Amino acid sequence: MKDIGRRRFVGAGIASAATLTPLQHVLAETGSLQDIGGSIVSLPQATIYTAREIITLDDARPTAEAVAIVGDRILWAGTLEDVQRVLGDQPYEIDTTFADNVIVPGFIAQHDHPVLAALTMSSEILAIEDWVLPSGTVPRVKDKQEFMERLAKAESEKSNPDEPLLSWGYHPAFYGPLTRSDLDTISETRPILVWARSCHEMVLNSAAMERGSVTRDKFEAFSPSAKEQSSFQEARFWEQGLFAVLPNIANMVATPERLRSGLEITRDYMHAKGITFGNEPGGILSKPVQDGVNEVFSNPDMPFRWSFIVDAKSMVATYSDDAQVIAETEKLASWYGGMTSLAPKQAKLFADGAIYSLLMQVRDPYLDGHDGEWMMDRDLFERAFRIYWDAGYQIHIHVNGDAGLDRVLDTLESNLRRNPRYDHRTVLVHFAVSASDQVERIRALGAIVSGNPYYVTALADQYSKVGLGSERADSMVRLGDLSLTGIPWSLHSDMPMAPADPLFLMWCAVNRETTSGRIAGADQRVPAEMALRGVTIEAAYALRLSDEIGSIEPGKRANLTILDENPLSVDPAMIRDISVWGTVMEGRVLPVSERTQKASLTPTLAPNSLADEEVNRAMLNHALMVVHTHL
Repeated sequence: MKDIGRRRFVGAGIASAATLTPLQHVLAETGSLQDIGGSIVSLPQATIYTAREIITLDDARPTAEAVAIVGDRILWAGTLEDVQRVLGDQPYEIDTTFADNVIVPGFIAQHDHPVLAALTMSSEILAIEDWVLPSGTVPRVKDKQEFMERLAKAESEKSNPDEPLLSWGYHPAFYGPLTRSDLDTISETRPILVWARSCHEMVLNSAAMERGSVTRDKFEAFSPSAKEQSSFQEARFWEQGLFAVLPNIANMVATPERLRSGLEITRDYMHAKGITFGNEPGGILSKPVQDGVNEVFSNPDMPFRWSFIVDAKSMVATYSDDAQVIAETEKLASWYGGMTSLAPKQAKLFADGAIYSLLMQVRDPYLDGHDGEWMMDRDLFERAFRIYWDAGYQIHIHVNGDAGLDRVLDTLESNLRRNPRYDHRTVLVHFAVSASDQVERIRALGAIVSGNPYYVTALADQYSKVGLGSERADSMVRLGDLSLTGIPWSLHSDMPMAPADPLFLMWCAVNRETTSGRIAGADQRVPAEMALRGVTIEAAYALRLSDEIGSIEPGKRANLTILDENPLSVDPAMIRDISVWGTVMEGRVLPVSERTQKASLTPTLAPNSLADEEVNRAMLNHALMVVHTHL
């Protein structure tokens, strides 16, 4: 490397940081370069990891057999001979720990909800599918009668008569309506809260209504939209109605103990799935709650970093002055530290309702003629979009139905024409039901997509019969059309609404196999390499982090996921069965421990069962805004 080193790093003259190549940046950051014209001294030791195969997703060298890491950065990847030649006289060791494994770029959980996962996974789970927890498997509920029996059993086993009972997983489309009167038959004194599988709806018993002071007068003070999406008599609250009631009941939903234990479960589970970076869209707007999250997620021994995107919906609803909205948004950066951070210049908005509760806004009527819901009234949505657009923010938008997508694209186009921006990279999140004509419009407007391919697996069978009909159900999450049009797309799980398992998401996108075993929308399947990009480099692109993570390239963070098999060469049906050895996270080798391996939250799906529900993260933010009384 002496000649290469002098020619590349010294003899060429380093004028400024802006002229450095990625590899020069690595050496400069480690203190290996002296002043211009000086010589290379005190080179730190590098570690060369060899593997059976290394998939880099670097267009310059797509595969490698060795990767050199210095500190928390990648120095080089290529053949072992190439890497050694680049290192030259720099001290190094060769580590063969992964010699029999396959290395891929570190998996990215682009859109997940660790707090919501913590609360649901630590509640009384009575759901439409089995859930495999560290403590054992919680079997699925067969019908409403079994739900009531198991809920009554859980109530009877609580020793403290004042302790609220929180259950999660009930689905009206499977078990029929659930109301206050049903829950009162179980207990008239203990507060009982049933959080629907969709996480967009909650049903309370009378004791919970009383404990939360949810009176008729308070109900009448709800906004018109919130009242329309509530039933005081049935004590049932959904979408904006749930937003309205959550501040009254949040202290029964979230406790410090439940939060911490659930976060630890979520942390171990995500590590076991090979995740090296994650993001919460719609960050928590309660500092005491964020402090509680930071107790787990900010620790230096965390196996991944986690960023938070601001909940723009709540910010705009709170502050009437446009400038104050941005000022208060930027102040949130001080809430994070260590392994957590605020995603810079990014904001989260909401269009229509949830897919799992069939409340998305669709162009053509639902089979039963019911209407969808809006998560934000039009005037609030348009004001929020304009404020953050004009401030140069990247906007991520929860949108599920094709009519919801029309509203989003109309708003995007009007702002582009009013205040043109280059590479705004607006993200259409979830992308459940769309029309073919909308794909070209997405491309023309410069938007990108973050899709949830699990919708097809979990819902296509059921929604072919109820809700959407076969044509719309089978074409959900049309990744194939996006690929043909050249629109960048990535994958997310929305945990706990789908398993935070990148290999499983890949399997869903590649196979589009439903719970009955059939293929839904075969023309929308994508190649395995595209799916891998969807949980790595394209996910990084959607978070404006592709210069830092997402591929194995010189200068990027040393984030690797270590697998037992190559997801690009195995039978596509086997992708979800590939084992994760562990990860390398910014140079730290983190094998999956026996304890972590047991922390599997991936549900076992029964044929035709709805699997995981589309979540509204902002809903939980409102719930958590008052939990400071407990933290």
